[in-house]
Amino acid sequence: MSVFHGVFASRLILILGFVNLVTGFLLLFTCRVIPAFKLTKGLMQHAFYKSFYRYHVYLWWIFWISVTVHVVFAMNYLGWPF
Repeated sequence: MSVFHGVFASRLILILGFVNLVTGFLLLFTCRVIPAFKLTKGLMQHAFYKSFYRYHVYLWWIFWISVTVHVVFAMNYLGWPF
């Protein structure tokens, strides 16, 4: 049995999909433009947001590794659709 088929692959694809959604939201939330909006301009005065904001670069690494593994497993699990 291949690692790309079966229960492990389907669970990993689902978990990585959730990781992609969460890190994508966190990347959007820590984007430089967010403090420029009217609703969110006060965020930079909060210590929590400043400490969270500095991890923006590391979130990109988590996001792209998760997306890459997600795509590789999904393509091998479902096959090439074309």
